[in-house]
Amino acid sequence: MESKNVIKVIVAIVLMIILGVLVFLTVKHVVAYREVKNLNSNLDKKEHKIKIGFSLGTLKEERWIKDRDIVMAKLRELGAEVLVQNANNDDQDQLKQVKYLLDQKIDVLIIVPNDLEKASYAVSLAQKEGVKVISYDRLVTKSNVDLYISFDNVKVGKLMAEYLVKRVPRGNYLIINGATTDNNTKMIKEGYDSVLKPRIESGDIKIVKEDWAPNWMTEYAFNSTDELLQKGVKIDAVIAGDDALAGGIIEALSEHRLAGKVLVAAQDADLAACQRIVEGTQAMTVYKPIDKLAEATAKMAMKLARGEKLNVKNTIYDGKYYVPYYVLEPIAVDKTNIDDTVIKDGFHNRDEVYRNVSK
Repeated sequence: MESKNVIKVIVAIVLMIILGVLVFLTVKHVVAYREVKNLNSNLDKKEHKIKIGFSLGTLKEERWIKDRDIVMAKLRELGAEVLVQNANNDDQDQLKQVKYLLDQKIDVLIIVPNDLEKASYAVSLAQKEGVKVISYDRLVTKSNVDLYISFDNVKVGKLMAEYLVKRVPRGNYLIINGATTDNNTKMIKEGYDSVLKPRIESGDIKIVKEDWAPNWMTEYAFNSTDELLQKGVKIDAVIAGDDALAGGIIEALSEHRLAGKVLVAAQDADLAACQRIVEGTQAMTVYKPIDKLAEATAKMAMKLARGEKLNVKNTIYDGKYYVPYYVLEPIAVDKTNIDDTVIKDGFHNRDEVYRNVSK
């Protein structure tokens, strides 16, 4: 009887050992399978490198060169391949270039439209290919892009007008807007109109001329300003669509010995504009930290490429659809804070900004 019990115990122990070995081998094989699966998954990811197409409407202005370089650097840091095309203010070229980028099997298209409406066809081509689209700093209208990312352009207009109204509450104002083909121009106008309208209605401010520069042409701004001055029209303050236009305006003022006497407000914080500010010929600019815009764009592009949610709460109406709107804050800059903003951020080097100012 005792012998039978001993045998049972031995059998039970053997069975437990066998069961333990089987469990161990099963776990080992499961772990090994998962490791192989993860390895293959990682290899697949490495084989499919995310490819981003960046289509710029122009590189004429200094700021777009900065945008291009910083966006490319940020995307490459995140492991993407970047293909860049510049349309040189030509709508047909931009369309051809977008087709070329799509032929390269890009995952995401980042587009700075030359024309707010005409670029919608390029967007539709990308959408047909299943390519996600980010409208960068300039909105492509009526196109239902996956994301519009920019600064608060209405606030840009407000900052310019508020700065001038505080210093020139009464007088003659000249306004030279940017191109009508750029939706930012309309948003900026909405901003400065909201500030100027009450004073125009009260008669404190008179708009002696409001003009729009085709393709943001500096020469047009110069000629428009010079024409007024030749007629003897008094100008007390100027709102310029961007710093490049401000350059043309100030050149015209300079020829009439009025540079520095007429306050000029603009936007973009171009190096030449910052130099004019410290020299005293341009009153202010609106600084838009491009590195923040570029970094956010790069991250959003990678999310779109991976099929991840953007979690962008704001929307903007593009004329037909409400599209996600990632908005950043602009900063008013003049002599008093240029060191603590543009220079402190490394946007421009201090020596370059103050190059023409005697120490």
